[in-house]
Amino acid sequence: MGHPPLEFTDCYSDSPDFRERLKCYENELEKTNKFLKDVIKDGNSVINTIKEYSLAVQKFSQTLQSFQFDFIGDHLTDDEMNIAESFREFAGLLQDVEEGRMMLVQNACDLLIKPLEKFRKDQIGVTKERRKKFEKESEKYYSQLDKHVNLSSKKKETQLQEADEQLDKERQTFYESSVEYVYQIQQVQYRKKFDVVEPVLAFLQSILTLNNLTVEMTQDFLPYKQELQLSLQNTRNHFESTREEMEELMKRMKGSAKICMRHGQATMEGYLYVQEKWALGLTWVKYYCKYFKDNKLFIMVPMEQKTGTKQTTAQLTLKSCVRRKTDSTDKRFCFDIETNERCSPVLLQAISEVNRKQWIEAMDGKEPIYHSPIQKQAEMDLNDLGFKFVRKCINFVETKGLTQEGVYRTVGSNIQVQKLLNAFFDPKCPADVDFNSTDMDIKTITSALKFYLRSLSEPLMTYSLHEELILAAKSENLDYRLGAVHSLVYKLPERNREMLELLIKHLVSVCSQSSENLMTVSNMGVIFGPTLMRAEEETVAAMLDIKFQNIVMEILIEDYSKIFKGPPEETTLPPIPPPRVTPRRRQPITISKRPPRLYPSLQPPVFERREQNGATHNDGEPEGDTGLTSPVPHQRTKLAPPSISPPSIPLSSPTSRKPVNPRPALRPLDSDVGRLEVRIQDGQRSDAMVTTNGESGVTVNRAQSFQGSRPQLKRATGDAQGLKGRSFSEKSSICRPPTRPPDPPSRIPNKTLNEDAPASYVASKTRFFENASRQMGSSSPNASTTASRDENTK
Repeated sequence: MGHPPLEFTDCYSDSPDFRERLKCYENELEKTNKFLKDVIKDGNSVINTIKEYSLAVQKFSQTLQSFQFDFIGDHLTDDEMNIAESFREFAGLLQDVEEGRMMLVQNACDLLIKPLEKFRKDQIGVTKERRKKFEKESEKYYSQLDKHVNLSSKKKETQLQEADEQLDKERQTFYESSVEYVYQIQQVQYRKKFDVVEPVLAFLQSILTLNNLTVEMTQDFLPYKQELQLSLQNTRNHFESTREEMEELMKRMKGSAKICMRHGQATMEGYLYVQEKWALGLTWVKYYCKYFKDNKLFIMVPMEQKTGTKQTTAQLTLKSCVRRKTDSTDKRFCFDIETNERCSPVLLQAISEVNRKQWIEAMDGKEPIYHSPIQKQAEMDLNDLGFKFVRKCINFVETKGLTQEGVYRTVGSNIQVQKLLNAFFDPKCPADVDFNSTDMDIKTITSALKFYLRSLSEPLMTYSLHEELILAAKSENLDYRLGAVHSLVYKLPERNREMLELLIKHLVSVCSQSSENLMTVSNMGVIFGPTLMRAEEETVAAMLDIKFQNIVMEILIEDYSKIFKGPPEETTLPPIPPPRVTPRRRQPITISKRPPRLYPSLQPPVFERREQNGATHNDGEPEGDTGLTSPVPHQRTKLAPPSISPPSIPLSSPTSRKPVNPRPALRPLDSDVGRLEVRIQDGQRSDAMVTTNGESGVTVNRAQSFQGSRPQLKRATGDAQGLKGRSFSEKSSICRPPTRPPDPPSRIPNKTLNEDAPASYVASKTRFFENASRQMGSSSPNASTTASRDENTK
């Protein structure tokens, strides 16, 4: 139940009931004062916490931006380029969000704290002073009254008249102070309804505006997130494929104590102990030695540095190698070599008997026992029987398993696969296998097909073209990739190209059903890249190139119709790869190279009605320009690039993206004090602006509000009748230019935009509430009270 009103006539009677009602008002004032103290304290705590959080996020974004991905190998795939740039994009997005948050913090004190403190000082403080004056005058009056009634009637008439006049004067002073106090305390009770709520509303609106901007940035981030997720998945698939191949290579290397020689490296290398003569006698010194059989060059790199001596790498030319007899020295595993540079033989000690045999064999010594190569699996031939087997497998898959989920990815039983291959390639009765038997399933057929292609004596794409195909996949020019692969396909032997065309045509059919079998072109590249292409030498470097083998397979599948319809024209040569100094034509995806967003302005109709009422109270005199104009959009800045840019990733224009599906427009929010409606200023972009910003790349629309299911309240009379939200189809798209222009792109200004318009969104709201408060404060309380009484009378 509310407090009863305080009548000015009750001030004259000053009854106990009046004092009791006045006491209720005073208690309410104390509660309000305590509430404001708590709000100011908690508000400062919120602002400081937001500031600390924003600083922590900015520090986090700087840490992300400073990290750079190092990569193994000499080239990055397109997906690896996207991943290498991802942390910089994350940092830029976080920085954009925190710029808006810091803008909120900078204006929060003016929006919330200062207006509340001003109300406590100017209104509650003044009321307390009036209360002290009222209590003082009350005490003085009633003291004078007690003295007056105690005067004797025997006093002189003049003395009694003076006492009466003094009492009347004190009564009048007390009555005036009482009326002023009652007026002031009732004014505070009324003013707190808007002077306290308005700052909290402005602060809340600034927070919601920041959330709104964050939602729009999230919409901008969605296309980038989707492409980055695809790059991450492709890179994960490449890793899994490479990891399996490297694990198999590691196991084979563990099982063999002798390692095959790799092309381009020393014939034999390893640690040897060399007997040398020193001042105090003979000593054994450890060297890391390399021997090149082509030119008989023997290199010794010292591994022990002796003080006082200078040792350098020794290069000797081998003449002969002889195993040292066991009884001629007390050391084991020894052998002698004769060189052109030294007159006496050099005595060497190997680390084991097997190692000594390998050195002697490499140097054409007395015991030429060459190390055994790594055992290879049984090899298949690319003959008519192989073609028949592949065609049968393809027909079976296309008939019964084209839409099966995970076809070619799921592996069949190894026993069933070997049984099928042994039966089909049996020399006695070849091809005598019924593929329609109950024992045959899709997994067994696909695994057998992959095993056959993987077991060919030479991969389908041949060893001779392997290096050229890898270089084509590493090219920065997308057109060159296609042209080079197209040309190299027709350098394959006729039977290899025929088998490749048969297989790729089948894979195109499989990928066309990717919505059901989930086997995309990228997945097929991961599966068949190592199957159809492999390096002649199994090394870790060759394993790292598997990701480029997958890219070759993707090109063959995606451009099947162009590659296999015929050889390239003789006059049309593949384009020459561009030099490294020029920008890449395939750039990493990005979200940061775009012009600043044009944010909508918010104009609450409820405050416009208050301004109109304020003008009525002032006899229709205009209040002047309130400055309620659309704010200038905040200019978002980019993070400074790191001191060292990532390798082989120059910056340029982002690739085109698919437009995001349009979403429903945001419905205006409903509240108890009124609805805040969004007016987005429309305007035709000038031709100059379109030329500067480039073509539109991504259309981003507002997401539907979580309050979209709430019933819309009935609009009050005169509640912003002229305002109407613009539909999502009319919203302008975000332009992503090839390069960021040096100056912000031009924008069509509003017709009502003032020269002194605020430079930020929150600053515009601050000015709005300041103008509203100034208008209400410009009208005198008496005039306001009189106008209210006149309306009540009417």
